Amino acid sequence: MANPTWDLIHAERRQLVNDLRTLTPEQWRTTSLCPDWTIHQMLGHIVALTKQTPPKFFTKLAVSGFRFDKMVAADVAKQSAGTPADTLAELTRHITDTTAPPGPVDSWVGEMVVHGADIRRPLGLTYVPPVATTRQVADFYKNSNLLIGSKRRINGVQLIATDTDWTHGIGPKVQGPILSLVQAMTGRSVAIADLTGEGVTLLSARMAPHTSD
Repeated sequence: MANPTWDLIHAERRQLVNDLRTLTPEQWRTTSLCPDWTIHQMLGHIVALTKQTPPKFFTKLAVSGFRFDKMVAADVAKQSAGTPADTLAELTRHITDTTAPPGPVDSWVGEMVVHGADIRRPLGLTYVPPVATTRQVADFYKNSNLLIGSKRRINGVQLIATDTDWTHGIGPKVQGPILSLVQAMTGRSVAIADLTGEGVTLLSARMAPHTSD
């Protein structure tokens, strides 16, 4: 039986392709919210994830000396070696794929929502995923410490979405749009500006520089 989460992933891939078709060379060189990567390189990361499989993942990890960051950097370099148009065309070819690295499928819709915002926000693109999609991502990250430590980051605060019926946690309140809450959960400090409440200072203090998460 098909997993409906893949439909959400495919929809986010299609939207991202549509949003990036008319970028200028300067926009492609803009720094994404992952400061070590440009918009083009972030797209390369998304393409690499889309083409990944568990066997490929473990083989690449071994080749990289079991250094995760080194493996990710090599994939990004490979997928962004051509022009931005080449990388965008590669994502287009793989929009409906259902391959991914090892891990729960909710993590891959999370990658599309979070990295989509990593790309769009610095460019001033205003797309917001469907609330139902972002709620599913929020429900995944609130319980996950995998790689990015979302569960630890939001411990001791109460998150309250202002654009949908979603809350999580106990403690001083942090209120804002569900997408901004997801960005904050995953360590994107820029999202703090979207949030209000007495818990914002605590959450802000837990932000840390990130590259490939």
